[in-house]
Amino acid sequence: MASEGTAVPVRWGLLGTGDITNKVVRGARRSDRVDFVAVGSRTAERAGEYAASHDVPRAHGSYEALLGDPDVEAVYISLPNSLHHEWTMHALRAGKHVLCEKPYSTRVEDVEEAYDLAEARNLVLSEGFMWRHHPQAATLKAQLLELGELQTIRATFAFVLGPDRANDIRLRADLEGGSLMDVGCYCVSGARFLAGEEPETVYGRAAWGPTGVDLRFTGVLRFPSGVMAEFTSAFTMDHRGLEPIGDEGSALLVDPWQADPATLVLRGEVVARWHPEDPNPMEVPYFHEFENFSAAVRGEADLLLGRDHAVGQARALGALYESARTGREIALD
Repeated sequence: MASEGTAVPVRWGLLGTGDITNKVVRGARRSDRVDFVAVGSRTAERAGEYAASHDVPRAHGSYEALLGDPDVEAVYISLPNSLHHEWTMHALRAGKHVLCEKPYSTRVEDVEEAYDLAEARNLVLSEGFMWRHHPQAATLKAQLLELGELQTIRATFAFVLGPDRANDIRLRADLEGGSLMDVGCYCVSGARFLAGEEPETVYGRAAWGPTGVDLRFTGVLRFPSGVMAEFTSAFTMDHRGLEPIGDEGSALLVDPWQADPATLVLRGEVVARWHPEDPNPMEVPYFHEFENFSAAVRGEADLLLGRDHAVGQARALGALYESARTGREIALD
């Protein structure tokens, strides 16, 4: 898998060394448009270890030092959720393009502030929902015409959190953890994508854990067209899928969020599989994501996910949490 053309690679810096970067780096390096030139961590020791193990030329012992590296054009931010907006703003002020890991925020004002700055500085900014870049997403959307009038959307993204929970940032309220933030945000993105519009109301229910984050979350989104979407995210069970249902049939993407396996089922029959022989299929969405972002930096492609996507996500996630805490259905502006 390689890029088309002879574009000059974008020189990337990694702001953070979380576990997610392992898949991200491997997937992104499938693209000729990507060159990882530096990594920044909270300590020089950690940055050096990461650089050595991932073949990154330069290591910086602070995030500030990475942003001060004149050779870095764009940064991928993989920090905990509560730090996304803060360090995106630092990076934009330093003149770097930013691909920030999802979810960007539950606050619309954060998103608007970041995109205002990016546009003022002529920089590219995107929220990292890699699943949208995989060809399966566009194929599913094209199949909606085969289903008749869309009635409802069902989505799940759930897994069983491992036994070593003491230091898991997904369980820390101060870092904005929780199942909705970690994996439910994919379901919200999928529902909005298939509906082709923004929800007018949302209703959410959470099973709160002892650390103050939601271990399981179920939400309902109602769209102006009348389409309803229901989703569940959880750290307590194992299930993934995205299923639009029309008055003439249904389709299903099997694990669309990680593309493992990337399979489309239409009316109960498998009609497409992507990369069945790939030993690491979960790297494929990151390849497409970094291809698109890097091409946008070079002015050779339109960015797939920009301001509108990020604003819609923040508004829906914030309203879902408000609903879960108050017990009320929330109308979105």
